Amino acid sequence: MKKRRSGITLGLAALALGGCVAAGPTAEPGLSADRSVPVEVLALAAAYQNLGAIEFRPEDGCYWYWHDGPVETTLLPLRTPAGNPICRASA
Repeated sequence: MKKRRSGITLGLAALALGGCVAAGPTAEPGLSADRSVPVEVLALAAAYQNLGAIEFRPEDGCYWYWHDGPVETTLLPLRTPAGNPICRASA
């Protein structure tokens, strides 16, 4: 009976931990929709952000980065050290 109980416990633990999968970026990290991040954008960005996972969002004309938090991965606006979002000028 003891072997069966430990097997059930192990199976339940595996099922519980199987749901702990972080969602990743939808685009290839470090590449925007046009397949490159301009050097000027990287120079403007504050250093505390993940500069290896930046993407351009045409919906708002701004650059975003994937932040790996302790619980989930979140898409956040790329900002300058002063806190301003980094966006392309509208035509």
